[in-house]
Amino acid sequence: MRVATWNVNSIRSRVARVVDWLGREDIDVLAMQEIKCKESQFPFEQFEEAGYEVEMHGHNQWNGVAFASRLPMTDIERDFPSAPGFGKPDADGILPLEARAMAVTVNDLRLWSLYVPNGRDLEHDHYAYKLDWLARLAGDTRLWLAERPEQPLALMGDWNIAPLDTDVWPTWPFGSTTHTSPPERAAFAEFAAVGLTDVVRERVPEGFTYWDYQQLRFPRNEGLRIDFILGSRSFADLVTGASIQRNERTGDAPSDHVPVVVDLDVEVEDDDDRPMIF
Repeated sequence: MRVATWNVNSIRSRVARVVDWLGREDIDVLAMQEIKCKESQFPFEQFEEAGYEVEMHGHNQWNGVAFASRLPMTDIERDFPSAPGFGKPDADGILPLEARAMAVTVNDLRLWSLYVPNGRDLEHDHYAYKLDWLARLAGDTRLWLAERPEQPLALMGDWNIAPLDTDVWPTWPFGSTTHTSPPERAAFAEFAAVGLTDVVRERVPEGFTYWDYQQLRFPRNEGLRIDFILGSRSFADLVTGASIQRNERTGDAPSDHVPVVVDLDVEVEDDDDRPMIF
């Protein structure tokens, strides 16, 4: 079984590329981030023609997460239970929830697609929101692991944190911007403390997953490693391989992120009714 995560940076702009890649790489389940659309705008038809069902969570042209799967998805959950809101409060003083998290169960794997808040600036309210969002997610993760320790669990997506110095290019402005600040790195480390493991790192020790479109960042390989698949012990035990697909940053109209893929020792029944992709 092949499972992947990819910040697609607008699915409407890149649907042909994403669907083509799904077929070429024989992906069973893809977690997407930054789909940037609401349900009435999502290009379901192209995925369905390729043999994939889609579950999505999006409110407008910002944020948004989704899953595309050629296997049945159950127990759909949009937003984690303690997720905080951000923005202008309503009449009751409640902050709106952004479309940043959703979960599905596939073959008894509990999978989350996550688009962690950027933080914007160390002095911005969005930075405090980011740290709160991560702390609450870690708390919910601890509960999930306690309730169902035997179920393979993976938190996948764009974490907007580079946890190691080697996850950024050498001239990165440490100490003056988000993504590498000590509080963010501590928040990321908390997921290891609750029982998750970066299941890609040991197989792919080096490599970036994001390059900005500006200032020739990709040709200069000035990137960040901010897209991760963190798995529970029972998920990690299933992983047989992993890759960061750097070539997807090349070609026409690429996303600024690339897919991260894991191979799992999970049997998938063949379905003769799946459409063939050539």
